[in-house]
Amino acid sequence: MNDAQIIIEAVSGKQGRARFVDLGRAFAARLENSVPQLRSEQLELVNPDKNPFFGHARVQLFIAKHAGREVGRISAHVDELALKMPADQGFGPGTGNFGYFDAENETVAHALLAAAEDWLRKEGMTRALGPISLSIWEEPGLLVKGQDHAPMIMMGHHPASYQGWMESAGYTKAKSLLTYDLDVSHDFPPLIRRIVKSGKRNERISVRQVRKKDWDSEVEIILTILNDAWSSNWGFVPFTPAEIAYAGKKLRPIIHERLNMIAEVDGKPMAFMLTFPDMNHVLKKIDGKLFPFGWFHLLKWMRNPIESGMRVPLMGVMKELHNSRLASQLAFMMISEIRTNAAETYGSKRGEIGWILDDNAGMMAIADAIESKVNRDYWVFEKTL
Repeated sequence: MNDAQIIIEAVSGKQGRARFVDLGRAFAARLENSVPQLRSEQLELVNPDKNPFFGHARVQLFIAKHAGREVGRISAHVDELALKMPADQGFGPGTGNFGYFDAENETVAHALLAAAEDWLRKEGMTRALGPISLSIWEEPGLLVKGQDHAPMIMMGHHPASYQGWMESAGYTKAKSLLTYDLDVSHDFPPLIRRIVKSGKRNERISVRQVRKKDWDSEVEIILTILNDAWSSNWGFVPFTPAEIAYAGKKLRPIIHERLNMIAEVDGKPMAFMLTFPDMNHVLKKIDGKLFPFGWFHLLKWMRNPIESGMRVPLMGVMKELHNSRLASQLAFMMISEIRTNAAETYGSKRGEIGWILDDNAGMMAIADAIESKVNRDYWVFEKTL
């Protein structure tokens, strides 16, 4: 197979999106430890009428064909909000993105990347950053470490060969996103327990569960903190009101009050920590299919996710507390409460924290202090166009 034999087709519309999603599912099915996701959810993410990301982004999907067979896929997109961010925070003027990358071999990989690059150049971009599928808040990075075990909820899974193919196409690492594995069946070290006890004695501090009966207002609190806490982080792009509403609707079914916390100081919400039971635990059993009986097993699990692993995908502390002892104390208090509830209420044994930026010294110190270990590493690559 050579470049001349590969046809790159730009796809759109309902049928094109379905082909694009189904091709990705076929690649995932070949990969050891991959977990089949819900097709309906995957279709929604690439549907301009459903995913509010398209409200501030231009997106093109591509499929590679060889001898009549579909042999790879890639997306290219320009996020108008990301273009407005400072260049030293990862995005910025001239930075376009690619994502949803799958290829049968290195030749196909290079052809797909070239097609995405050409599209980005025509859109006026001077730099390609990815894979990011599609939003930084959805599925960023390429898995370069951790293929030996299944991913948790909302985390990508890729073959080890993809890293070399990207590097041979001229891409270099821009950022590493780490996840940490944690044994939640045991309490934290004595020092952390003392910090938590001290916080509980502090009348200024309170840690409470998220209230599902007030879910819309709780989502607004959480994402207000998130937009403030992460505003200086690499890769940050603010949530729009439409995305806040969309996220709230999507997350509500997997929110269990005892696993999600808001920390208040002097009565003001200052920090939050979200924890999702690992839906991949049940998706693997139903092969990612709701019908004929998958929906029953999924609904039963969502009501009571016994013995599921737990993932902490997001936490944040208001910027005014950054680099303070109080910030780490709030984090330890929330994660301690969540760990206890996960183990005692749901029988969980394993948790995962991440992703965490490789230059986020504060979060990495917290992960180290509770004796968690890096188990997966995702790289975001860049290339000058």
